[in-house]
Amino acid sequence: MAGRLAESIPACLVEAHARARHAHEEVRTRTQEAYGHGLHAAQYETLAAGLEPIDGAASRRLQGRTVMVVGSNVILPIRYAQRDVPVTAARLRKAYGLRADLIRRHGPKPLQLTLDLDLEELDEEHLHPDVALLPPELQLIIVAYACSLEQGVIRVEWGSAELLHGDRRLIWHHHEPLLPPADPRPA
Repeated sequence: MAGRLAESIPACLVEAHARARHAHEEVRTRTQEAYGHGLHAAQYETLAAGLEPIDGAASRRLQGRTVMVVGSNVILPIRYAQRDVPVTAARLRKAYGLRADLIRRHGPKPLQLTLDLDLEELDEEHLHPDVALLPPELQLIIVAYACSLEQGVIRVEWGSAELLHGDRRLIWHHHEPLLPPADPRPA
């Protein structure tokens, strides 16, 4: 199954880029808003369509987007850069919300122990309501990618990362490339 995912995911992201680029060209604006918003929506849709045929794959609607669950893993795409920078530079746009809560609840246990002040680490009451729709035993696979309007998909990696409370920086436990950085697939 991992081999099929490793093949399908980059192809889906290349398709998402192509769709977003087409939207940008059709809108004919000077800004890249159409591209950015289109890519955000298309990344979920192309992953859902591309991963659906895999045995054990199921879709879940979270915050109006279709997120794929494959086996015991939930797949979360994150565009982290518009240029070729290491995935270790990845940061979320916000330290709260659906993506942050997914990472904190379904990501790996923190590498470093925190000072126990007898407080709840992740208060289930304050979770994004859609995160509660997923079984707590699911593991998160982050698909982090660099992509730009001009260059297309530059780098794709997947792995597991933690996110500290109040922080936007991903702390990677494990990550590996899905596309060779020297050979990105053209848009």
